[in-house]
Amino acid sequence: MPYELLLLEKDPPLATITLNRPDKRNALSDALRRELTAALNELEHDDAVSVAILTGAGTVFCAGFDRSEFTPDPDTFGDDSRWRSGQLMHEALQSFGKPLIGAINGPALGGGFDIATQCDVRIASEAAAFGHPEIKFGAPTLYTILSQIVGGAIARDLCLSGRRIDAHEAHRIGLVTAVVPADRLTDETTAYARTVAEAPLDALKAVKAAIVRETPFRVP
Repeated sequence: MPYELLLLEKDPPLATITLNRPDKRNALSDALRRELTAALNELEHDDAVSVAILTGAGTVFCAGFDRSEFTPDPDTFGDDSRWRSGQLMHEALQSFGKPLIGAINGPALGGGFDIATQCDVRIASEAAAFGHPEIKFGAPTLYTILSQIVGGAIARDLCLSGRRIDAHEAHRIGLVTAVVPADRLTDETTAYARTVAEAPLDALKAVKAAIVRETPFRVP
C-alpha cells in the first residue's frame, strides 16, 4: 500500500521503515500510527524479508504521540477512540514475527521511547536520547517491556521520574547495544541486520515467537 507519513524500503532480506514527519519530530499522529501498523503487517507477510530496521527521518527518532491531536487525561486515558490506533500499533510492534532492529538516530521520547523498546535490538547514534516526559502530563508509561531490558530498578527510575538519558548512559545500562557516530548509524545498523539475516527465516521466526511469548504486553 502507499504510505504518506513513512518510507518503506525493501532490499531483501532487509527492509527499512523510516518515520517520515521530520518537521513534526516524527511525532506519532493517528495517521502515522495506523501506517506503521500497516507497514509491519506488510513485512510480516513478505517472505523475502527476514529482518526489519526502524528509524526516523531527520535528527529525531520519534518525539512521542502527537499531542496536538489530544491531551492525555488520567481520568479518561484509554477511553478516547483516538488511543485505539496506538494500541493497535503497540500490538503490531510487540507481536511482529521477525527481528526488528532500531536505528535510533536522535531523541526517542514518550511513545518514541516505547517503540524503541519494542525493537529487539537498538543501535544508537551519539545524538540519541531517551526519556518518558509524558509521565508529567498524566500518561502512564510502558514499564514491563523496559524492565525486561534494563532491569526493574532502572526501569522504575526512568518510568517514574521521566528523566532523560543520553546515548552513553543508555549503553551503560544495556538499553542499546552500541553507540556510533551519527554518520555511521545507517551503515552500522545495516551491517548488524545483515548478520542477523544470515540465519534461516524459520529459525528467526522461532526465536521471535519465544521472545513474544516471554514479553507480555498491555496498554497501561
